[in-house]
Amino acid sequence: MDHGWIVTFASDQIAPVQVSIASEGGSGAPVPDISIEVDDVDEIHRRPRALGFEITYPLTDEPWGVRRFFVRDPFGKLVNILSHTE
Repeated sequence: MDHGWIVTFASDQIAPVQVSIASEGGSGAPVPDISIEVDDVDEIHRRPRALGFEITYPLTDEPWGVRRFFVRDPFGKLVNILSHTE
């Protein structure tokens, strides 16, 4: 996948591994320190909110086929949590 601002390299293994290199976070967001794909982003979104973590980018359906949000972890790292919508 190559959107110009992010390039993702993926394996074709059963449990594929991906490495992305980003120059921006997409949709005007900053570049996250790490991205984590989950099965149910809505459920995961509820957890840090309930614990009072800082959500720095709201739960959003992006035009490139992911639903995601950014949260700042206790060490100050910006985490992009996402699920593919397609």
